Amino acid sequence: MNAGKSLLAGVAGATFLNVLHESVRRIVPTAPRVDLLGREVVRRVFHKQGKKAPKGNKEYAITLAADVLSNAIFYSLVGWGKGRSAWIRGLVLGLSAGLGAVKAPDYMKLSKKAVKRHQSTKLMTVAWYLLGGIVAGAVAQIISKRD
Repeated sequence: MNAGKSLLAGVAGATFLNVLHESVRRIVPTAPRVDLLGREVVRRVFHKQGKKAPKGNKEYAITLAADVLSNAIFYSLVGWGKGRSAWIRGLVLGLSAGLGAVKAPDYMKLSKKAVKRHQSTKLMTVAWYLLGGIVAGAVAQIISKRD
């Protein structure tokens, strides 16, 4: 599969993931708050550049764009290899992204409660990234069948 089609599949998985995060976090108190981790990272990047980090809607927009872009690039790896196994690669990528999202705060010295407040928060984090990977894999498999 070519890079453009792989990226399209990655965008599908990343979009699904972010719509799920943004929707559920507004109604489920124990939902993961990956958006808060992203905001922390955005503030650090600006700080390291000696600049004042944006606030409010601008900070949110930068965080969301960076999250979608990074997840799309990561999920685009589903396109590497034969199309028939894209959903398996999506499953593996999604699971590894979810586990990574739960562990990243430990290694990056970020707020742990955003993804570790409750056991259900950790499980939702892993499950949502897993679903994003499966969506990316399914889209990649569909696209590869059209070739």
